[in-house]
Amino acid sequence: MSSFPRGFHQIRMELAREPGHPGGSNATGYDLLAPLDEEARLSPDEWREHKDLCRVHRFREGEDDMVGKLARKPGGTWFFDYDEDTEDDDELAHRLGEERFVIGEYVSVRDENGDMHTYRVVSVREM
Repeated sequence: MSSFPRGFHQIRMELAREPGHPGGSNATGYDLLAPLDEEARLSPDEWREHKDLCRVHRFREGEDDMVGKLARKPGGTWFFDYDEDTEDDDELAHRLGEERFVIGEYVSVRDENGDMHTYRVVSVREM
């Protein structure tokens, strides 16, 4: 039996093609643990109820992995928070609340340096 509430999914996103990575990269991306609704979108209500279970794991080629929280600002903007004591490391997820997390879809994330990168959803598994 799963220890996660119903609707929680493990989502893997890998870097899509971009300058410097014409074929994308499976060595750069994110693993998310988040609640999805029936349309495969993030569920703000379930997130609010289970914030402590909503995690992000960032992996980048040549860098140490980062683990943080999936967080939401007032007004609904989603972001990845690796250190609650600073905003310097936060990564904003562009229109993340509108995205559908199904294999093959694309998601944009603005990294801690302000650069936008696109990631492709490569797996979605219910927990």
